[in-house]
Amino acid sequence: MTSIIKLSVMSGAHDESPPCYLLQVDDFTFLLDCGWDVNSSVDLLEPLKKHINQIDAVLLTYPDAHHLGALPYLVGKLGLQCPVYATIPVFKMGQMFLYDMYQAHRNSSDVDLFSLDDVDAAFDCIVQLKYSQHVELDGRGRGLTVIPYPAGHMIGGTLWKIIKDGEDDILYAVDFNHKKERHLDGAVLETLSRPMLLITDSYNAMMVQARRKERDQALFNNILSTLRGSGNVLVTVDTAGRVLELCQLLDQLWRNQESGLIAYSLALLSNVSYNVIEFAKSQVEWMSDKIARQMEDQRTNPFQFKHLQLCHSMADLDRVPEPKCVLSTVADLEAGFSKELFLRWAGNSHNSVILTQRTAPGTLARRLIDEPQMSKIELQVKQRVKLEGSELEDYHRKQAEERSAELSARRASLAMPHGNGGMFSDDDDDDDDDVVETSTVLPTPDHLSVGRDQPMDVTEHLQSPVVPAAAPITGRHTSSVSDPRQKGFFKQHRSHIMFPFSEEKIKWDDYGQVIKREDYTKYQGVLAEEKQLEEEAGEEVMEEEGMDEKEKRNGGGKDKETDADVPTKIVSVDKVINVKCRRQFIDFEGRSDGESIRRILNLVKPRQLILVHGAAGPTKHLREYCIQNRDMAINQVWSPAVGETVDATCESHIFRARLKDSLVTSLKFTSAKDMELAWVDAKLHVTQSDLAASIGLETVPTLDILPPSQVPEHPAVFLNEPRLSDFKQVLSKAGIQAEFSGGVLIINERVAVRKNEHGRIGLEGVLCDDYYRVRQLLYDQYAIV
Repeated sequence: MTSIIKLSVMSGAHDESPPCYLLQVDDFTFLLDCGWDVNSSVDLLEPLKKHINQIDAVLLTYPDAHHLGALPYLVGKLGLQCPVYATIPVFKMGQMFLYDMYQAHRNSSDVDLFSLDDVDAAFDCIVQLKYSQHVELDGRGRGLTVIPYPAGHMIGGTLWKIIKDGEDDILYAVDFNHKKERHLDGAVLETLSRPMLLITDSYNAMMVQARRKERDQALFNNILSTLRGSGNVLVTVDTAGRVLELCQLLDQLWRNQESGLIAYSLALLSNVSYNVIEFAKSQVEWMSDKIARQMEDQRTNPFQFKHLQLCHSMADLDRVPEPKCVLSTVADLEAGFSKELFLRWAGNSHNSVILTQRTAPGTLARRLIDEPQMSKIELQVKQRVKLEGSELEDYHRKQAEERSAELSARRASLAMPHGNGGMFSDDDDDDDDDVVETSTVLPTPDHLSVGRDQPMDVTEHLQSPVVPAAAPITGRHTSSVSDPRQKGFFKQHRSHIMFPFSEEKIKWDDYGQVIKREDYTKYQGVLAEEKQLEEEAGEEVMEEEGMDEKEKRNGGGKDKETDADVPTKIVSVDKVINVKCRRQFIDFEGRSDGESIRRILNLVKPRQLILVHGAAGPTKHLREYCIQNRDMAINQVWSPAVGETVDATCESHIFRARLKDSLVTSLKFTSAKDMELAWVDAKLHVTQSDLAASIGLETVPTLDILPPSQVPEHPAVFLNEPRLSDFKQVLSKAGIQAEFSGGVLIINERVAVRKNEHGRIGLEGVLCDDYYRVRQLLYDQYAIV
């Protein structure tokens, strides 16, 4: 390996924090995932801020917030500008994850770390790829190729393979699942054998996983017994990842007439439930072979559910008859509909809560898993409510004051004097008739004619662009007279201020007059205004009939006021919840367990291994196993902590240095295959600026040119050694006959070219014209430095 390889851990090492790593390959820097925790903590991203301008590309593995949640913040607030590579399902489902995450946190928090516009801007940077698609990078990444491979776990899940110059390969594989599931095939990690460097996780290194049939049966028994006992079931799920597997499973159970579940209700409650299922319908080619065969045989989409009802609000869910089984987001019970349902159903012993994922430590779902006997929970319940009474009046008064202040400021800007004597001011000189007044252009909309004695109504045209006071008002009708008071030869009447008029030329083509789309757009706008006027007229009639404001807003012909327009506030209440419902954790995370991870590592046999994303115990356990297992033939195993950097460069005498321009221009390059080489004699300077030292940047030494008297002589170095078979073809093109005899190339029975035991080519023969000619042709095959 002739490349410099370094991995810096921003988060996701020796704990269960989201994965976020910087991978440096020579001068190119990858950001491997950019996950965010459930609290959207800005402190978690502090180590990444100082490196934000060094990132050249981002590689995303999965669509959940645990792997890409911080991307909108990095793009919208920190100014990340680089291509982001992800598969098509990660692009689509990732948006659903972040939309749902934004809405869930907005309903219970005033923290505004990013907006939906930031989400859209971040996903505009994504380059969508297909599996096994080769992407060759350019610029500083020239010679690098990235390839996505299936990883299981979630739709579009990716193992990233990074190849340098077609030889050295780096494999980034975290949270993969090698097992086939209902809607996904397993990862292909075992087929990517003997990579130079493998970066993988130890999250499940000590996890013993139950069989799939046992987990499915446990889920079925819990749901059936609860529904038969007139209770409701809450199944916590994510937004657009593992929820697809559970939807497939439960809809199949409901379709089975013998299951006894058809008499009960099944619902999916999420802010984006409809969009998630629609996206899943359009991405069948990314799923398992079983799903594809089912679609071909039955001619129906596997995600066209018959029994699963899609709900987007608690009001939608209330219309679903009880008892019911509800799949609800989010999985950690910290926000969203799942928390509301837990608060509503936890106090009833007939109900049941099924937890399907081990969420981050400290979350409500994790506490229920770690403490199954807990009977009381103290929670801080936050809820967004509409302003009422005096608070609403204060809000409207402040809004009115702000609008009034803004209006006054704009009026003042319009009334500001422009040029000499103001915009519409009269002159005090009585000899006004002798003055040639220049005709000026004022940028007032609709080309209205404003005369000298007719001031413009600023309240009616607040949106008019204003010419700055320091700049003279000019236009196509401005007179060439520089001094407005300069008298002409003939006495002229005052020319009033007027607006320009340009006759529009009608354009024609072979089919007649060219139609402008704007004309129809304006017409539609007029229709919209007329419709709005009719609606307002209808409201006035309703008001006369005595309809109150609330009735008008809900059904009186007026457009319903959106939630974003209603003033709200966050109300926080401390509650003690008596947990009487049943709780059960059933593992539907879709990750490989500890035994499978060890078996896969034995098949892959990486030369070097870096363990990330796992608690300290599992990380230590897996590291010791890899070191003690000599069959794996791993040269080095690292398990860095957060903030540490691992230098995985194989060659021990490779360093980075900057060359001054004067040194580069003095070098004599020799071509060798796809590159050019030169011998360098220079002196080394090591300096570090205060800025680089303050932000922790690496010191890169500088090479400067040596005086000619100090440049030592060096022996010639022969590079790009040819093969004897290729050299025979070169001799044939030059008209020289050559034959192999016992692995030796014989030329005219006078010269012999052979390779010694060290692989070096030797030339033997009689000193003659053939010898010197063959030697010259042999030298021409080398790059001599």
